[in-house]
Amino acid sequence: MKVDVLLGLQWGDEGKGKIVDVLTPTYHVITRFQGGANAGHSLEFNNMKHVLHLIPSGIFHENAVNIIGNGVVLDPAIFRSEVIEIEKKFHIDLTKRLQIAKKANLIVPTHRILDGAMEEAKGQGKIGSTLKGIGPAYTDKVGRNALRVGDILLPNFKEKYQHLKELHLKQLSLYNYQFDISQLEKDWFEGIELIKTFALIDSEHIINKYIQEKETRILAEGAQGSMLDIDFGSYPFVTSSNTICAGACTGMGIAPSNIGGVKGIFKAYCTRVGSGPFPTELFDEIGQKLREIGHEFGSTTGRPRRCGWLDLVALKYSIMINGVTELIMTKADVLDNFDTLKVAVGYKVNGKPLDYFPYEIDQKIEPIYKEFPGWKCDITCKNSEKELPKELMDYVRFIETETGVPVKMVSVGPDRDATILR
Repeated sequence: MKVDVLLGLQWGDEGKGKIVDVLTPTYHVITRFQGGANAGHSLEFNNMKHVLHLIPSGIFHENAVNIIGNGVVLDPAIFRSEVIEIEKKFHIDLTKRLQIAKKANLIVPTHRILDGAMEEAKGQGKIGSTLKGIGPAYTDKVGRNALRVGDILLPNFKEKYQHLKELHLKQLSLYNYQFDISQLEKDWFEGIELIKTFALIDSEHIINKYIQEKETRILAEGAQGSMLDIDFGSYPFVTSSNTICAGACTGMGIAPSNIGGVKGIFKAYCTRVGSGPFPTELFDEIGQKLREIGHEFGSTTGRPRRCGWLDLVALKYSIMINGVTELIMTKADVLDNFDTLKVAVGYKVNGKPLDYFPYEIDQKIEPIYKEFPGWKCDITCKNSEKELPKELMDYVRFIETETGVPVKMVSVGPDRDATILR
């Protein structure tokens, strides 16, 4: 069957992990197709919370095949920590549930050091990097210097690693940056040995074989969000990979004609971590209230997220570039105690109205808002659409009308069961 793609439509942190976990029982194969340990996909079930950084969110379902695709940049040290934590906490053998693409690129210790050095050198112009080595790793991929997972099986792997390390050390000599690589290297090589115990696969062949099987359903799991895409996001305050639907093709090795449905996830409001333009950001007590009620702190960095009202201009832009066929709204419950809600339906730039997402958003943008009454009740206990308050459904239907895309799912709490299908 064709591959369904699930991705974030905002600046990340939309709740992709939870939704993949909810959807996994209806899929046989779950594949991550881009990003790295800068992702933080939170899942809650059985009164337990877990955050995944590299491992696909279908890992807690016994019968699902989980694949780390070729578009991912894999940090062996972080991968090892994640595997150990999951196996200890949930008593499962991940080698039986997870496969890794040989063509996935490796993040080496000096990538992380370079990330820190370059971010520090930017001074006040920092972009808000997670300092996980993502940017330098993708730089080496494009520059054709990278190490790939399949290289760890080669007899000259350590020589290849040493060559890349020396190249990075020359670059680091240009920075006044203090670092100690010894512990990072120790952890990294321990991670390499663990990776060798997993099935290392030619994932493009495996995934395309699954596509040919009429009964096999495949879900591609995106990381970060569309507004952080390297080409179409708020550049340069973006990640280093293509987070949009097209990235699933290159990150898995599949043809565009094999993309099926595109499920776009968005929060009922907006958040952003780190620097960069954010037209609907709230600097008042309402923004603080959203942050506190929504527990808006980065899953990977722990940094407080910037909060604001839903931005329909940005949302419609993301829907357009992804070809979204259905929407999923998360964190509706965070808005339970607001008298009034606002949605940005347009912008003003230098006093002139603008109804599309512009090339340059560093300039001062004034959102044009439409107000909605809040529902002022607890929706976390609701189990069906008919139980949801009218005000919430009016909010949902307005979004559907404005975007032209149906909202098929509404999340009313962090637990996998707090999800209403429409």
